Amino acid sequence: MADTLAAGALTLSPLYREVKIRVTQDLAAGAWRPGEAIPSEARLAEQFGVSIGTVRKAIDELVAEKILLRQQGRGTFVATHTRDRTLFYFFHIVGKDGSKALPVTKLLSFRKGKVDGNEESHLSISRGASVLRFQNLLHLGDRPVLFDDIVVPAARFPDLDAGVLRKRETTIYGLYQARYGINVIRIRERLSAAKPAARVAGLLGLKAGTPALMIKRVAYTYNDSPVEYRVSWVNTQDHEYLSDLWKSESQ
Repeated sequence: MADTLAAGALTLSPLYREVKIRVTQDLAAGAWRPGEAIPSEARLAEQFGVSIGTVRKAIDELVAEKILLRQQGRGTFVATHTRDRTLFYFFHIVGKDGSKALPVTKLLSFRKGKVDGNEESHLSISRGASVLRFQNLLHLGDRPVLFDDIVVPAARFPDLDAGVLRKRETTIYGLYQARYGINVIRIRERLSAAKPAARVAGLLGLKAGTPALMIKRVAYTYNDSPVEYRVSWVNTQDHEYLSDLWKSESQ
């Protein structure tokens, strides 16, 4: 570990940017598992040959980006995808009164196939690559509210199947992290109003031709590597999309 972090001279200006890059590279390589502590700031400073202040600024940015978590008196840890973290950072559908709850998910279908042209660009994979496709219907309370159509590269999820999805004891991102070592650290979403297919409208309890909220999402792991593309449809009769953005010094 020390050799990996210490390899090569720091060249970027300001130096903390390269410290951040080096730490991120080790996270991507699996140097520290989710929930594990990273080395202390003093140890990292010694390995990099920089001041503790330089290391602290790099770690501060990774904490602000929710990649690392500081625990008072214990150290700094790799963030894990708990249900609470998923609810507050990745699930944006709330009641009209602002109430937020984890949905109950039902797997509707699962199949293997080949990537199509649109998915190629979103997932940055080659033409003809194998992908896994699955569809979920999400209930909030006793009502179906959200339909997900999800595509992931088969090469990144070698044994993912319907059984694994149904038996998981955590969120989808928690499954990606715990079983495959893939940590989703950010998402990019595009929102629009559109008319879902008749089947999707029926699943959501909408009349055919009724507009719904369509969300196109790409999920990324370290180094801006895309790992999932999904198209979601939301029944907004009693729910809406809430994005509570924050601004860090790094943005």
